[in-house]
Amino acid sequence: MARILPTSDPKTLDAALAVLQRGETVAIPTETVYGLAADATNPAAITRIYEVKGRPRFNPLISHMADLEMARAHVHFSPLAEKLATAFWPGALTLVLPLNAEGDIHDLATAGLTTAAVRVPEGYARTLIAAFGRPLAAPSANLSGRISPTSAQHVADDLGDRIELILDSGACRIGVESTIVAVGDNQLTLLRPGGVSVEDIEAVAGMAVTRPGPGQHGAVVAPGMLASHYAPESTVRLNAHTAGQDETIIRFGGHVLANEEQAHAVMDLSPAGDLREAAANLFSLLKRADKAGGRGIAIAPVPTHGLGEAINDRLARAAAPRD
Repeated sequence: MARILPTSDPKTLDAALAVLQRGETVAIPTETVYGLAADATNPAAITRIYEVKGRPRFNPLISHMADLEMARAHVHFSPLAEKLATAFWPGALTLVLPLNAEGDIHDLATAGLTTAAVRVPEGYARTLIAAFGRPLAAPSANLSGRISPTSAQHVADDLGDRIELILDSGACRIGVESTIVAVGDNQLTLLRPGGVSVEDIEAVAGMAVTRPGPGQHGAVVAPGMLASHYAPESTVRLNAHTAGQDETIIRFGGHVLANEEQAHAVMDLSPAGDLREAAANLFSLLKRADKAGGRGIAIAPVPTHGLGEAINDRLARAAAPRD
């Protein structure tokens, strides 16, 4: 089983670096979710991520950087991209940008594309990347398609017998993955809503962000674009106004569903109706509901503005038909 080491221990950094330098994976905390990190320039290390997660090889990975200077060595920043990076990094915004010829992010991390998804995370992950000196590819630290982890224990429950080290910084502050935006020539395209609201991005950019309609994305060019993703074992029913017999209910804002007395269990993303609290609780409540043993999971409507867009995106993928 994996060792769980607190990031407050000064010895943890050396232990993590030793594992990364051997081309192995380390589960790391970020402000969004826990990530399964490995050297983004080492094909064997990247392959290990795919093996551990059981992840489709065509699904690209985010390369995490220590700072904007490190990112510039691997991808090209237009003035618009620079503006967004300066405003939101470190933070929960991933930018999809053209690769630099001199960069050494390996093709396996980009799924062979001419672009790379990059971001600078907050907190201990950034310290680790700076000490390692190279970007870390880091998708969420869970089996592919399953619910993302927001605590070290979530990682241990899912991957504890597949990896050797989990770094523990407590619960993730945001609780949903980063927002992913492709930056083109005077155009921004939303590839995945997440921890930074589209409204905040538009305010900084001074322009609208394009939201492709269903089926308009085409190829998978960034993480989190598969139709079925973040999925519990239980079936998921969305926009529920009435509780079904023996279903586990996830409310929002303390609103009681009709026939709730026949539910198996009742939970609430945020009794106060706070979207930030709901985002932070989303994956942990999905895990709890999945373990509750009811006939399925029914989720009440969640507003779509602000972080609600990211929450509804994750819920739609959790409820999507599975292969």
